[in-house]
Amino acid sequence: MRWRRKTTKRRPDSAMRHVGRLIFICVTVLRYGLDELALSSFRQRWVRALVRVLTIGRRLDLPRGVRLRLGLERLGPIFVKFGQVLSTRRDLLPLDVSDELAKLQDRVPPIPAAQAAALVQRAFGRPAEEVFASFDAEPVASASIAQVHFATMKDGREVAVKVLRPGMLEVIESDLTLLHTLARWVERLSADGKRLKPREVVAEFDMHLHDELDLVREAANAAQLRRNMQGLNLVMVPEMIWDLCTPTVLVMERMYGIPISQKQRLIDAGVDLKKLARDGVTIFFTQVFRDGYFHADMHPGNIQVSVDAATLGRYVALDFGIIGTLTESDKEYLAQNFIAFFRRDYKRVAELHIESGWVPPATRVDALENAIRAVCEPHFDRPLKDISLGQVLMRLFQTSRRFNVQIQPQLVLLQKTLLNVEGLGRQLDPELDLWSTAKPFLERWMHQQVGWAGLVERLKNEAPRYAQLLPELPRLLHQTLQAPSQAAAESAALLALLAEQRRTNRLLQALLYGAAGFLAGALLMRLWLQWSLA
Repeated sequence: MRWRRKTTKRRPDSAMRHVGRLIFICVTVLRYGLDELALSSFRQRWVRALVRVLTIGRRLDLPRGVRLRLGLERLGPIFVKFGQVLSTRRDLLPLDVSDELAKLQDRVPPIPAAQAAALVQRAFGRPAEEVFASFDAEPVASASIAQVHFATMKDGREVAVKVLRPGMLEVIESDLTLLHTLARWVERLSADGKRLKPREVVAEFDMHLHDELDLVREAANAAQLRRNMQGLNLVMVPEMIWDLCTPTVLVMERMYGIPISQKQRLIDAGVDLKKLARDGVTIFFTQVFRDGYFHADMHPGNIQVSVDAATLGRYVALDFGIIGTLTESDKEYLAQNFIAFFRRDYKRVAELHIESGWVPPATRVDALENAIRAVCEPHFDRPLKDISLGQVLMRLFQTSRRFNVQIQPQLVLLQKTLLNVEGLGRQLDPELDLWSTAKPFLERWMHQQVGWAGLVERLKNEAPRYAQLLPELPRLLHQTLQAPSQAAAESAALLALLAEQRRTNRLLQALLYGAAGFLAGALLMRLWLQWSLA
C-alpha cells in the first residue's frame, strides 16, 4: 500500500487549512523563541539589534535547548525528524542543545493509554486482551510517527506492538504542501534553484514519509533487511508476526538490548566500543554497496546493542519505516568515488563527476581536481574526533556551486544516513578513522565486482536463463545457417517483382501515349474539316 498525493485542484477549505498551518508554525516559532535561536548565531551588530527588538515583551526563560525541543515537538513529525538528525551532530551543535534534541529520538510525549488500546482494537476488530495474553498499555518508546508497547502472545512469545499515531496523514500532508510550495519558490527565485533540484528532493522526502505511514510496508522492509543481514553476524533484525501486521498496528519479535547512546552501561556489560564503531561502518557499507538496500533512519533511538552472552556486541536494529535503495549503476559510481577519495586520486574524482553528467562536460578536469583537493586533503590521516563530515560536505557544497554540480535527489537519503553513521561512530570511538576502516571493504567489493568472483556470481545469476536457451540452441543455429539462403530467395523474388513492375509501367506508358495521340489526331481532323467547309 502506498499513499499517493492527489493531483486534483485544491479546494478553498484545503487552502485555508494550509494557511492556518502556516500561521500555526509562525506562532510556534515566536512562542518558543526559535527565531531568536536562529538569529543569535550571527555576529553582525544589526542582526543582534534586530534580535533585541524582536524579543521585547517575550519571556524566554527556558534554556535554549529545551525551547528548541518543545518547539519541534509542537510543530509535528517532520520537524521532530529534523531534530533527530541534528541530535547526532554534537560536533555542529552545543552540548546543551544536542542533549535536549536527543530526547526526540524515543521520548516524544505519547498518546494516552486508552487511545492506544482503542487503536489496537480498531486494527484487529477485537480488544487487545483477546489478541494477547498480556498487553502493557503504557508505551516503552514514543517517537514522532508511532509508539511501542510490550505484549505477550497466547503461546508465550514476547512481542513489541507498534501503534501509529492518529491524524498523522493530515498533519504531514499539510507540512509537505508547504514544503512543495517553498521548493517551487526556491527553484524560481534562487540562482542555485535548478541545480539543487529542491522539488525533486522534497518529492523524495514526501515518498519516504508516506511510506512510514504504512506499517505493513515497514514490516516488509524489516523482513528484507533481516534476510540480507543473516550471514553477517553483526546486526540483529526482529522477526515480523505477519498475522498481526496491519497498516496502523505492527507486531514483531521483542528484542533485548541497551540503547547505543548509553555508553557506560555498554562498557559495564563488556562491550568493546572500538569494535562496535568499526562494525557500524562495516554494516553501513555492506548494506549500501553489497545489497543496495540500507536502513536510512539510524539515529541512536533506533539502535540498541545486544548484551546476551551468545550475541554480545551485536547491533539491534529497530524502526524500518525509512529504507534507502541504490541501483547497480549508483553503487558502482559511488564505490569508485569513495575509492578515489581514499586513494587521494582527486583527478579521478573530477573525471567521474564529468563522466556521470553531474557537472557540465566543458568543465576543466584540472580546475575541478584542484578544488576537490583543497577541500578534502586537510582531513586525511586524522582521527574522527578531529574530522567533521558536516563541515566537509558544506565546503564541497560551496565548491559545487562554483562548478554548477547537479544535486542527485536519489542520494539525499544516503547522505543523511552517512551523517548518522558518523555521529554514532563519534559517540562510540572518537579515535575511529572512518577512511581507513571503509577503504579495505570498498576495495574488496570492487575486486568482487570486476574479478573472477564477480564473473562467477554473474554467471550464477544468469544460469536459469542459460538453462532455458540451451535446448533451443540447435534450432537457433539452424535458423542462422538458413538465413543466407532465405535472404537470397527473398532477394530473387524481390527482383522478379521489380521487373514485373517495370513491364507494367512500360505498358501503361504505351497506353497513355496512344490515347494522347488518338485525341490529338481527332482534334486535328476536326479542325481540318471545319477549315475545308469554310
